[in-house]
Amino acid sequence: MSNNNALGPVSRRLQLEHAQAVAEQADRHAVTLESILAVLRSTRLDDRASRATALDLASAALIELRSTTDQQLGTMLEPVDGAFARLRSDLRPLARFGGLDVQFVEPPTGGRALPGEVAHAARAIVRSAVLALVDQEEAKRVRIQWDCDGLNLLIGIRDDGQGEISAHDDALRPIAERVAVLDGDLEVSSTTGWGTSLDIRLPLDPPAEAEPLEDSVVFSPRERDVLRLVASGARNRAIADQLGISDNTVKFHVSNLLRKAGARSRGELTAIAASSTRNRT
Repeated sequence: MSNNNALGPVSRRLQLEHAQAVAEQADRHAVTLESILAVLRSTRLDDRASRATALDLASAALIELRSTTDQQLGTMLEPVDGAFARLRSDLRPLARFGGLDVQFVEPPTGGRALPGEVAHAARAIVRSAVLALVDQEEAKRVRIQWDCDGLNLLIGIRDDGQGEISAHDDALRPIAERVAVLDGDLEVSSTTGWGTSLDIRLPLDPPAEAEPLEDSVVFSPRERDVLRLVASGARNRAIADQLGISDNTVKFHVSNLLRKAGARSRGELTAIAASSTRNRT
């Protein structure tokens, strides 16, 4: 069965929309390049003006490209086996010229397609992990496996290195941060002399938005006033002056807010309150 048949009508529609968006984007950038060349060749502008105009055109095009790419990643779907094939292609030069034996365990075909953001992040995570293992562990062999349980992309990476790398190693920090952004999990296990294993779980669906704080917790009117000012970044003295209350009263309200919101610090309370405000808008 072909990938297009396995994807289903919704996925095929999204692929067609993606192809159309790419074609339109190519046309726009062709016009931009022609415009930049026209500006640089123009006899109506001196060198300084032509360079400035060309730079403005290029900057605007780059901003648009990044914005469009972000939007496409959020809507595009990739078959899991197709996404894995792209990963193999990415790592082929390292395996061919770097003396690294890379073993790929293919994911099952016909499973749930991966959101573009997840597929893109998964490839970047595996690439970074392989480079980290080769550099830190002096690995000669790496085994990469993908699987999908319908809700998560499951990634397993194992090397034959020294087995001394840990989850807190600086080399794995960018990977851990990227996994955390996607609300996933990273587990690292090492055995000295036997190598290191990385097990990664990436949810295929975005996490549900948290209920706005003021809808989930009962606050007094004064606590709501203090919470609003805390979210704006105001300090206790500024809050006291604006509300016409004492510093000690502000501290009392902030203490209650921390307890009710389950926050461990004022900074965490500020982040929760700011996120709650964004969810309302």
